[in-house]
Amino acid sequence: MSLVVASSEEVGALGIRHVKHLWSRCMAQRAGQAKPSGDADEWVADGTLIFGLGLGLHETLRYLYGEAPAFDQFERWILEKNGGAIDARRINRINAALAGTPDPAEMELGEPVLTPEDLAFWHQNGYVVLHDAVAPENCAAAAQAIYDFLGMDPEEPRTWYGGPQGHSIWIPLLHHPAFWANRNSPRIHSAFAQLWGRGDLWVSVDQGGMNPPETPGWRFPGPHLHWDTSLEMPMPFGVQGILYLTDTEATQGAFTCVPGFHLKIEGWLKSLGGADPRQQDLQALGPQPIAGKAGDLIIWHHALPHGSSPNRARRPRVVQYIFMRPTRWEYNSRWK
Repeated sequence: MSLVVASSEEVGALGIRHVKHLWSRCMAQRAGQAKPSGDADEWVADGTLIFGLGLGLHETLRYLYGEAPAFDQFERWILEKNGGAIDARRINRINAALAGTPDPAEMELGEPVLTPEDLAFWHQNGYVVLHDAVAPENCAAAAQAIYDFLGMDPEEPRTWYGGPQGHSIWIPLLHHPAFWANRNSPRIHSAFAQLWGRGDLWVSVDQGGMNPPETPGWRFPGPHLHWDTSLEMPMPFGVQGILYLTDTEATQGAFTCVPGFHLKIEGWLKSLGGADPRQQDLQALGPQPIAGKAGDLIIWHHALPHGSSPNRARRPRVVQYIFMRPTRWEYNSRWK
């Protein structure tokens, strides 16, 4: 049976634009009846919808392609992820954003939290640290949520290994209330709004991280220095973020990046003469670990090579990944 891709304007029982389009397009692609369009505007709309629905990008696509749900099942799954209901104001905001008619009040930046010195540092180095992004009790609650999910005791080193995540520092904990409390931080929103120059932002629904000290039986698995974006030039503006939930020393598996590389990447790529940039010795570029206190949010330009690092201290590095982007943002659909 031929599958028809619904229009972006068509709504289902939830009354939300683009949901049926996303579902029908994925089902058609899964059945081999459609190819990925490569349309940048479509991918941007997907992202706005998914973040607006309070969903993780990977969990949504995994569900659609893995389970092949009927459309009513997909809508029920969305409701379940939202505790059984979606507020009418959020539905209206999503629909207005996808229709290109957002409330003008959303564009306001709010009270600035990054100082002129912070912004100068950002322009030079491509990253900035927002101190006290969330309250100490928020950090403690989110860190404890990670330990509880893993079945580990933060004071018992023998419990820090062999959790359900396997040999990985990624913790697939997305919807815990403590994570949402941090995502809803006004200071975090204000910092991203300053860097984007607009306030109509949607927060990512991302996972946590727990990077324990290395032992003879547990070596750092990565991620090492990398990029999460296409290196096709010109590179559109984009940002990423990591929130330290506990105090983190430079040697404690700290976030690591190559400061200032956003100003050099185009020339560096040209110097490679066509060689694969992702296969180069990125350690030779001068990466630096960034230490921080619990509550520090590091925001970096996605042109910076970045990653985690081996933990050679005595306590785990515990983090939550958070970033925000506006309703409309430039996306390069050609991957390099």
